[in-house]
Parts: sequence; structure tokens; C-alpha cells
Amino acid sequence: MSDKMIENNQVSIVGEVMSPFTFSHEVFGEGFYMADIAVKRLSDSEDLIPVMVSERLVDVTEDLTGATVRVAGQFRSYNRHEEKKNKLVLSVFAREWEFTPEEVENAKTNQIFLDGFICKPPIYRKTPLGREIADLLIAVNRPYGKSDYIPCICWGRNARFASGFEVGGRTQVWGRIQSREYMKKLDEVESERRVAYEVSVSKLEYV
Repeated sequence: MSDKMIENNQVSIVGEVMSPFTFSHEVFGEGFYMADIAVKRLSDSEDLIPVMVSERLVDVTEDLTGATVRVAGQFRSYNRHEEKKNKLVLSVFAREWEFTPEEVENAKTNQIFLDGFICKPPIYRKTPLGREIADLLIAVNRPYGKSDYIPCICWGRNARFASGFEVGGRTQVWGRIQSREYMKKLDEVESERRVAYEVSVSKLEYV
């Protein structure tokens, strides 16, 4: 895999393993497993981020719940077919996994850089409190003709700037991965609590 392809999608997180490993899938005899990692925010809340890791990188038979780890890799997406439509599923694909002491500077515990292309018109809006927000969907190329589709959210001046981005335009974003709970309405009566993942953008450029 070319370094250039890896450079356009870089993630580094440090956090606490919150679940045992669960089997995801196998490729050419190599098993891949999922675990949730809780990454602290500056505000004392935390983001629960799903991580996919190879059995060749870590002993997946061991329950590592409670361990603090540093993971470096890429933010990836795939389409899962459910309820007659496709759902975009996001996770961090681990290239490096190492155990680390707990004392880590907060600002460095959750970082992401993406270099990709705008794949649908940005959605710009204001919250009831007047805060400006823009939602972007960025396609980041992977080798062998694949792409990852990453939802990003911009705030304030960045939101106003991003609202003018055109489909097909190239953009670079820096920020962090965040998890957000929301209620999904199933029918007139029932709702279900779900979690969405997105990149909260702190800096962006239109290339």
C-alpha cells in the first residue's frame, strides 16, 4: 500500500478499552475483531470509538477491558444493509496498537487528518442558540479503487467557509472523532437509542 494513500487518512487515539474483542470478519485467513475504546474529552465527557484490529496485531483471546492503549490507523467506513437500506458504519482501522501509561496530555488523545473530496452539497444551518454548523461528507480514497465516506461537522467561521465548498472539491480537515447519541424513530410509537460517529473539525482547507 502506498504511503500516499495512508497519509490521506491518519488517526491517533489514546483511551481505555471498554469491551472484550468480538469477531468481525476474516480476510485470507486473517481475523479482524472489534473493541470499543473510551477517549476522554477536555470537558471530562468521553467518546466511545469502535476500533477494528487484526488478530496478528494483538492477542484477541485476552480480555483487555480497563487497559489504556494508543491506537494509530485510519477512519474507515463500509455500507451495511439493514432495514431495506444501507447504513454507513464507521470505525478506526488499527495499524498500530500499544499499551501506554494512563497519564497522557489530553490534547493528544484524539487526532485525525483527512485529505479527500466533497461528495454531496454541504448542509449549513444555525442552532436555536445561533451557533453556525455545517455538515460535510468527505470521500477519502483508499488503494484498489475503494473510498471511505466520512461525515464531518464544522463550527462557526469554519462552517461558513465550508458552506461554499462544491461537490468534487478537494478539502483537508484536522480534528477529532466524536460519538453522538441520538434517538432513531422506528415507527409512531417506538424509538431506539443509536450512536453516530463523525469528525469534529477544528481546522480545514479547500485545496
